[in-house]
Amino acid sequence: MVRLILAFAGLTAVAAAQQPAYEMTTYVVGFLKKGPSWTAESTEETKKVQAGHMANIQKMADSGKLVLAGPFMDNSDIRGMFVFHGVTMDEAKAMTAEDPAIKSGRLVMEWRPWYSAKGIGILKSEAKRQEKD
Repeated sequence: MVRLILAFAGLTAVAAAQQPAYEMTTYVVGFLKKGPSWTAESTEETKKVQAGHMANIQKMADSGKLVLAGPFMDNSDIRGMFVFHGVTMDEAKAMTAEDPAIKSGRLVMEWRPWYSAKGIGILKSEAKRQEKD
């Protein structure tokens, strides 16, 4: 019986050692809000701004600093969200300042530091697989 208890205790210790530690880290979150030049109207100009906006998102994602991005689906004043990792608030602000939607005043940014689980985001290999589907 003692051997059984010791064996169980040993297996429990090994299992606990194999469990990954839950780690936290700091992110920079930017909320994209309707700006003074916002319009729901689709024009050649808004299409051009949107194409540039999407290109800037891709550029930031390719840098590895933008780990999540996407729109909110409820048509509120908050249009979307960026989540950055490994950058300061000022670096994130500088990257988004180049976005045509920000430059045009169509969108404005609101910034927050965020403490959450380490490793969030879409893996590039997973994103590429989803593109093929």
